[in-house]
Amino acid sequence: MTLSPAEWEAIRLSLLIGLAAVAWILPLGIGVAWLLARYEFRGKALLDGLIHLPLVLPPVVVGYLLLVALGRQGIIGQWLYSTLGVSLPFTWQGAAVASGVMAFPLLVRALRLSLEAVDPKLEAAASTLGANRWRVFTTITLPLAIPGLLTGTVLAFARALSEFGATITFASNIPGETRNLPLALYTLIQSPDQEAAAARLCIIAILIALTSLVISEWLARRTRQRLQERDG
Repeated sequence: MTLSPAEWEAIRLSLLIGLAAVAWILPLGIGVAWLLARYEFRGKALLDGLIHLPLVLPPVVVGYLLLVALGRQGIIGQWLYSTLGVSLPFTWQGAAVASGVMAFPLLVRALRLSLEAVDPKLEAAASTLGANRWRVFTTITLPLAIPGLLTGTVLAFARALSEFGATITFASNIPGETRNLPLALYTLIQSPDQEAAAARLCIIAILIALTSLVISEWLARRTRQRLQERDG
């Protein structure tokens, strides 16, 4: 199976955008998941709903909202452009933002479930021995929640790779800049006599997503085994 330079470029951009999306949502996702798993506060249900909103909204709506907020004339985008000279729409960085927003709920949900499974008594015991909250989190809570962290991270990466609606709305379909695998596939099926190329990209997308899921399951199992061996 021989790929054209344009197809290789779409694969490269997909991987770049997916990795960048995970990189920016990972620290935020850990913080939000920990907050939801460990604290009760007014407005928690609303925050939880807002986090999961991208799962139920049409992706095009999410892309439009990002354009309103982060465009050059947007609420945040205007400040970014005038102060830092940063313009996100129609760039691969903007595609990473759109993909990250769509993938964020999957990361938070997986990590939150894993954090809720950590016994609070272990954290309390570490606190009584003099460990501060940050040390308890980094040495007790997060290591025990690693299976969920790995699962959420890989799922978020796979979701970012497959993002279409929010990306095409916020970042457009620009060859060599924002045209990832889904956008390249969409472009091919709109063109005559491109069925073979579209089939190749479809197979590649399936293989990348399946590989991500298999790696996620393998890493989670290995981590659980090591934790059990350590505790045993």
